[in-house]
Amino acid sequence: MEQKTYPTSSEVKNIFERIAPVYDDLNDWLSFGQHRIWKMMAVKWSEPKSGDTALDLCCGSGDLAFMLANKVGITGKVIGLDFACQQLAIAKQKQQDKFSELPLAWLEGDALNLPFADQYFDCATMGYGLRNVSNIPLCLQELYRVLKSGAKAAILDFHRPRENFMRSFQQWYLDYIVVPTAQRFDMSEEYAYLTPSLAKFPNYQEQLRLADNAGFTFATYYPLAGGMMGVLVLRK
Repeated sequence: MEQKTYPTSSEVKNIFERIAPVYDDLNDWLSFGQHRIWKMMAVKWSEPKSGDTALDLCCGSGDLAFMLANKVGITGKVIGLDFACQQLAIAKQKQQDKFSELPLAWLEGDALNLPFADQYFDCATMGYGLRNVSNIPLCLQELYRVLKSGAKAAILDFHRPRENFMRSFQQWYLDYIVVPTAQRFDMSEEYAYLTPSLAKFPNYQEQLRLADNAGFTFATYYPLAGGMMGVLVLRK
């Protein structure tokens, strides 16, 4: 049997372009709505304040960016950056429909080559993006570069649980919840990459080491949902 390889960065981009129309609905179905709570926790740990300039890296359809914008207020600014144009189009439409008063800007860009000056942002978030970049160390280095001294970043993503029981449960969840739900939305092929992406994603201890190598002065990890999710919190 031919072994399925992990998709290239261009293939991952195409995946997120294709799933954009159903991305929000799928997130709600697959997490039973819990993803909103996890995102709120990530935003809280990034410590946005009124008047801050904030970055939501790999912003997708904008959930974290909207939460950040509510925190920084009309005197602040939030930039949502993503490589998938269709995701950004949905984020812009959501802003127009529901959040027109919030200080938001959307930008197509590369998480490995951020188009911002050094020490530009007061805080940053990243939701389900680190696992999908082609060079995690470089991504962390770029994030470090654009943050101001003392700024914090919170990175939410899937993780492999440490306990065997939860690892088995996660695989069951992927096989019997994610796959059938993705099939219902005619997106089974697009979501097939989840398991191989998890298999190659550095565990939290390795992520802490990579953060230290990138220059962050503080790094800690908070497991969520029995370790199936987690938030990596960094300070420059």
